Amino acid sequence: MKHWLSFLLIAGVAWGAEYRAGSAKVDITPKELIWLSGYASRNKPAEGTLQPLYAKALAIQDKKGARVVMVTTDLIGLSRTITDTVAARLGKEHGIERGRVVFNSSHTHTGPVIRANLTTMYNLSPEMDAKVAAYTRQLTEDLFTVASAALGQMKPANLKYVEGTAGFAINRREAASGGVKIGTNPKGPVDHTVPVLVVSGEDGRPMAILFGYACHNTTLTGEHYKYSGDYAGFAQAELEEATGATALFMILCGADQNPNPRSSEKLARDHGHELAEGVKAAMAKPGTAVKGNVRGAYQSIKLNFKPHTREDFEKEAQSPDRFRVNRAKAMLKAYDEGAPVRTTPYPVQAVRIGNAMTMVALGGEVVIDYSIRIKREYPREKFFVAGYSNDVMSYIPSVRILREGGYEADSSMIYYGQPGPYSEDVEESIMGSVKGVLKRVGVK
Repeated sequence: MKHWLSFLLIAGVAWGAEYRAGSAKVDITPKELIWLSGYASRNKPAEGTLQPLYAKALAIQDKKGARVVMVTTDLIGLSRTITDTVAARLGKEHGIERGRVVFNSSHTHTGPVIRANLTTMYNLSPEMDAKVAAYTRQLTEDLFTVASAALGQMKPANLKYVEGTAGFAINRREAASGGVKIGTNPKGPVDHTVPVLVVSGEDGRPMAILFGYACHNTTLTGEHYKYSGDYAGFAQAELEEATGATALFMILCGADQNPNPRSSEKLARDHGHELAEGVKAAMAKPGTAVKGNVRGAYQSIKLNFKPHTREDFEKEAQSPDRFRVNRAKAMLKAYDEGAPVRTTPYPVQAVRIGNAMTMVALGGEVVIDYSIRIKREYPREKFFVAGYSNDVMSYIPSVRILREGGYEADSSMIYYGQPGPYSEDVEESIMGSVKGVLKRVGVK
């Protein structure tokens, strides 16, 4: 360990101070035992804490004074009602435009329920619902606090971009009679790349490590009832212990990727260790020194759902499935109000730091096809292509997955309270916006 860290220090000292940067973290573990999010099968609140949950922030400022803030959370997902509120306050009090504030959630399935996310999955008691609402209000304040703290303690810094690997993600869309089921598909598309942004002080010591991986945080399955960040939480803790830096995890386009194998605490620790080792191995490489301006662009578009009628939901309301009934009630209420749900807002963001790293931050549970396509269409760029960013309103399938069907294309929409599958223009709508925000930050 000492030899590995010494290599980093020697490499870091050789750079000049190209940026200013600051990081911060705040414990967001609920103080009460509230319902855990992610699995509809759960039938009771959390039973304790396996590891703390954190919100973390990394702020970077270039030589011209332009700043970007990246906020990560050990949570299932943040809604736009939260992120828009925090971003607006950061703009008002710190002068940072929306395009330069990124929110990402690790999608751990051992974190608390948050409003408004997976709205039809839970039938909570009024008392539990009040606890969830109170937690969500405090979380909104905590996100502003941690971002402000990172902005308030920026110091001279150097950045480098490197890539590692971790092999435990597997495509989970397994062919089955009559369609696709959640299982394991060794032949399905994956991306085992671990992008890493290393932020070092003038002494060469790491100050912050931003890293990502395209895989669901579902090693701990529905029978687990303790708060934790799953594999991503264990990876961050190991990196912080090894380096003294703030380690921030961003989940990439992992909507159709699962840890393999899974279902035990030991496996969550093992996968976290493998990921941390992949990051440390990458950090020991020379990498690419990041130099140049910070740029950001943000756009909200509308995604179209496939056509539906009131009769569709009147029929669904008679279903024995309580989740379908919950969805039907919400959709019928929208029809009664004269505003049936035909579209949903969708955030698309790009942040480019210097000449060496570009982040594409997409809302929702984004399947791996988007990351693969973006990297293929921009082969000279080094990318973080993140899902679960700024809003998590549903799964985001590609056209291929829409046509194949299955959970990511269709049935998952029930739990998100959406009217049904997207129309087949979903992929081109998103990619058109991606190309637009990339152009605005200087990627052609």
